[in-house]
Amino acid sequence: MKILLTTTSPDIESDVDPRFGRGAYFLIVDPDTLEWQAEPNPALNATGGAGIQAAQYVTGQKCEAVISGDFGANAYNALNTAGIAMYLFGSCRTAREAIDHYKTGQLQQAGSPSRGQRGG
Repeated sequence: MKILLTTTSPDIESDVDPRFGRGAYFLIVDPDTLEWQAEPNPALNATGGAGIQAAQYVTGQKCEAVISGDFGANAYNALNTAGIAMYLFGSCRTAREAIDHYKTGQLQQAGSPSRGQRGG
């Protein structure tokens, strides 16, 4: 199983980044083994459609869930269509803390977009 978190730097001890489509890094983690890899968000500097591009990246990585601070309407719809669960990191400050909360069922699952549609 793989989950993806948005982070401010490429490390499991990094702070979480509240932006899904424009988050600085994507941290892909196996929550059982804590093996991880970090990649710069390929949609970070997109002129438009960052949420959809980020969602396509997540889908391509075959992640089962995403943890971030918010999900815009386009990103939410793309991830939801792909069957990828979305969780809000809430009060967690670090990626490791968010992973621990995920594993113990303490994260709120996003049931709708947390922001409106941005691009066109």
